[in-house]
Amino acid sequence: MKILKIATGAVVALALLLALGGLLLSPKFSVTRTVQIQAPAEQVYALVANPRHWKLWSVWNQRDPAMQIEYSGPESGAGAAWAWKSASEGDGKMSFTAAEPGQLLAYDLYFPDFGTTSKGELRMKPSGQGTEVVWSMDGDMGANPLFRWLALFSDRMVGPDFEAGLARLKALAEKR
Repeated sequence: MKILKIATGAVVALALLLALGGLLLSPKFSVTRTVQIQAPAEQVYALVANPRHWKLWSVWNQRDPAMQIEYSGPESGAGAAWAWKSASEGDGKMSFTAAEPGQLLAYDLYFPDFGTTSKGELRMKPSGQGTEVVWSMDGDMGANPLFRWLALFSDRMVGPDFEAGLARLKALAEKR
């Protein structure tokens, strides 16, 4: 009985520590990765501005080939959107909010499981014989103290996915 009381006390103390510690953490997060692609910016832009093309290079689509995807709005550029349902990658919606051919694609990303929205962008600029692509995302995990722990580790969790996606985008753009 004494061991049960100690174990229960330890679990309660840990839960309190996580909750109170989470309240002290910032809910904001930022992830940025860069790649140099030996292809013109317009060629790279064509692969990112059309949501149907993301499944060719995004690691999230590669990890769940059974992902259910619905597209809406125009085929590409501002207003284009896609929503997905995935057992392994979660559910979400991405809406392209701004598009400047060969330069910028900005988007809003919504995850209903967390009730959070992030803002992201892919910036393309000529660099040497190719294009430098900077993929960034900023978000806010809100008031939930447990989600704030996710914000703390977001760069380590999402950064490798950005790196893998950019590597796939590079390979695809340089092959065309």
